[in-house]
Amino acid sequence: MAEEVKNVAPANFKVTIDNITVEVAPGTTILNAARQIGGDVTPPAMCYYSKLEGSGGKCRTCLVEVAQGSEKDPRPMPKLMASCRTTVMDGMVVKNITSERVMDARNGVVEFLLLNHPLDCPICDQAGECYLQDLSYDHGTEGTRFEFKKRIFEKEDIGPYIQLHMTRCILCYRCVYVADQLTDKRVHGILDRGDHAEISTYISKAIDNDFSGNVIDVCPVGALTDKTFRFKNRVWFTKPVDAHRDCPTCCGKVTLWNRGDEVMRVTSRRDEWGEVQSYEDKPGWICNTCRFDKKKTSDWVIEGVTNINRHSVIAQNKYNGLVMPKETIAEVMGGRDPKLLMDIHDVSGVNDPSIDLSLIEGPATSKTFTP
Repeated sequence: MAEEVKNVAPANFKVTIDNITVEVAPGTTILNAARQIGGDVTPPAMCYYSKLEGSGGKCRTCLVEVAQGSEKDPRPMPKLMASCRTTVMDGMVVKNITSERVMDARNGVVEFLLLNHPLDCPICDQAGECYLQDLSYDHGTEGTRFEFKKRIFEKEDIGPYIQLHMTRCILCYRCVYVADQLTDKRVHGILDRGDHAEISTYISKAIDNDFSGNVIDVCPVGALTDKTFRFKNRVWFTKPVDAHRDCPTCCGKVTLWNRGDEVMRVTSRRDEWGEVQSYEDKPGWICNTCRFDKKKTSDWVIEGVTNINRHSVIAQNKYNGLVMPKETIAEVMGGRDPKLLMDIHDVSGVNDPSIDLSLIEGPATSKTFTP
């Protein structure tokens, strides 16, 4: 009699990212493995969205260096890999912020994304919560080498609540995936090719389905904006609070952005990666009724102040209870304290304060402080 074969779950894979080792399930991408570590180890992502099937592989901002393919095959991968599309192998070694190749490539990708992007952050409604702003702050250059005229598109109303400013678009495809996967009838997508490619509706149709407002939440830049909120306020002047209501259409769990007692706008709740939060393993997308029609605090049950990452401009000088992001620099540097990186400050407790650095010929080195 044949023995019964028991279903045994495959063993987890060990992957090392920037000198930090983590165990993940087989099939996990490098990006999601890095998100389990958190902090600066996590590559940025402008097009990948874990709640949208098929997203990723467009923007190339999440490129990483695979220094060792696996324990069985330790050969490095010759090219930088998109971490959102590359799955881990057991014993894989990945370099992100510890790789000069990655930093140089990421700087080039950001420069490419900004070629046609307008410099209108002072008037853009996305300012203060724009992922392209954060990316350009970390990896952008002071100037541009682009000598040609930027491409310009006319603003387009693609529904009663949404305005498309295609000039700002980076073609991440997120809004297209939202329309494909949340609605039965998608009426917008990518038109044309190459430098002429643009997001638009087919034959000037309007987006009028009940979940169309979610394209605003997934847009990483200011290309898709809420017409009911345009130019009414700055996001850092508002105070986000979590609230809910009994909605027959959606989960009803939202973030209210208040200015005093006035609800300036309503959005879905976001996790630490800027994606919509999940409830019972389902994304918490919200309907247009919750987003655009319920603009009174009396319409909602207020739960409390939203936790905001302390690095966000929204959190500045506003309230306590901020989410403290995980600091990984000590682990990345092999256990060395970050103050060892400050080799020219006598306040670090490492250098000899009796040595006047201005009197040293040439740059200070470790030999300068050797007794």
